[in-house]
Amino acid sequence: MSIKELTPGMGNVELVAEVAEIGEAREFNKFGKSGRVATATLKDDTGEIALSLWNEQIDQIGKGDTVKVTNGYVKEYQGEMQLTTGMRGSIEIVKKAEPGKEQPQPEEAETAEAAGAPPVDEERIED
Repeated sequence: MSIKELTPGMGNVELVAEVAEIGEAREFNKFGKSGRVATATLKDDTGEIALSLWNEQIDQIGKGDTVKVTNGYVKEYQGEMQLTTGMRGSIEIVKKAEPGKEQPQPEEAETAEAAGAPPVDEERIED
């Protein structure tokens, strides 16, 4: 299944996609139980969708990983489609991000410039 095929209310979703971004984890307290939630962005060749990460999932998944969502469902939240696993679904990592493939962090880029390396112009990088 691809991201462009997803529609709100769809259940039993099985999808393999890359984690493009992971937002900050937020603490919550619901029905007397506390937990954490973060929103990740999944992407494939057809588009992007928000993915809810719950509790331990937040620490297990990283930017650039390829994940498989099994038995997920699509809901609409604030006008945007969002994929979640809920209680019956799961997320597994099918491929970890390759070390060194991510963009340098700001402090690393500043250090490279201080060491005499030219600044990185992302628009001019060619594959």
